[in-house]
Amino acid sequence: MSGKAWVFGDDLNTDAMAPGLYMKAPLEELARHCLESVDPDFAANVREGDVLVAGDNLGVGSSREQAVQALKALGIRALVARSLAGIFHRNALNFGLVAVACPQAGRIRPGDRIEVDARAGRVVNRTRGEEYACDALPPFLLEMIEDGGLVAHLEKTLRRGAKRESST
Repeated sequence: MSGKAWVFGDDLNTDAMAPGLYMKAPLEELARHCLESVDPDFAANVREGDVLVAGDNLGVGSSREQAVQALKALGIRALVARSLAGIFHRNALNFGLVAVACPQAGRIRPGDRIEVDARAGRVVNRTRGEEYACDALPPFLLEMIEDGGLVAHLEKTLRRGAKRESST
């Protein structure tokens, strides 16, 4: 996956991604307010396929899964950070969003065109002509992400199992 980098610093909080004031609103409304306290122009300007890049502890804060849902609804397709908060990292994967730790994420600048290859464990900065190592995701997680996340993957797996049983 490849897109424009939206770069943020350390400790980017889930409360900023999914502000409490909008938690009961429909996802589209919540997404319109995603990160407005950090970058008021983010939600209006992010595009399909863009990549959110951050420093340490991306997704710190409450365990609200709506933070990932809002990012995904806006078109973010990958998360790259020096480190990710545990529950947030798992929520991202569960909702079908690539999320990788990359020690050199700080080299990426706003607007850089980057490509994330979670299978190979690398981030390519096309703008700067640089390549950075990141955590590779195992095949079973990549399959889950490609299926659209945990629920979609489980539904697909159950359908496949049901087809096998009916053909025997």
